[in-house]
Amino acid sequence: MEHKFELEAVWEGGRNGQGCIRSGALESEVSIPLVMDGPGTGTNPDEMLLGAAATCYMISLAAMLERSGLQTDRLSLRSTAVVDTENGVFTYRSITHRPLLILPAGSEPPTLERAERIALKAERSCMITRALAGNVQVEALPIVRIADDESEVTA
Repeated sequence: MEHKFELEAVWEGGRNGQGCIRSGALESEVSIPLVMDGPGTGTNPDEMLLGAAATCYMISLAAMLERSGLQTDRLSLRSTAVVDTENGVFTYRSITHRPLLILPAGSEPPTLERAERIALKAERSCMITRALAGNVQVEALPIVRIADDESEVTA
C-alpha cells in the first residue's frame, strides 16, 4: 500500500532568505542555520533530517518493545547529528541515537539484555535509517536500566 505525503513551501530572498513549510501537522519557518552563516530563522534541513530519523527510531523502538511484550517505565531519546565541511561542501556524516529505557522495578537481567537487543534492532528497522543507508552513518547506543536500581546494560 502506497502512502503519499505532500509539503508546500514558500521562500523569500536568496541564500540568506527564509521560508515557510507546511505538511500535515508540520508548519515551520526555515532558513540556513547560524552555524552555517545563515539567518537562523526557524528550523533547517539538518534539524529536520535529525528529527525525522529520531522520531522514526523512537516510534520503531516503542512498537517493537510493545510487540515483544516488554514494558518500560520511561523511554527517552537524545540524538546527535554531525555535519562536516569538506572543500566548502556541507556533508551530513552521522546520526547517533542514545535511547534511555527504564524498565519496571524487579525486571531481571535477561530482560535488560533483550531490551538492548530490541533497541539495536529498531535502528536497523527504521524506514528513515534505511533511506539514509550508504550516505549517512546511523547508530544506536542504548542505555537500559531498571527503575530504582543501579543495574544497567549499555551498548
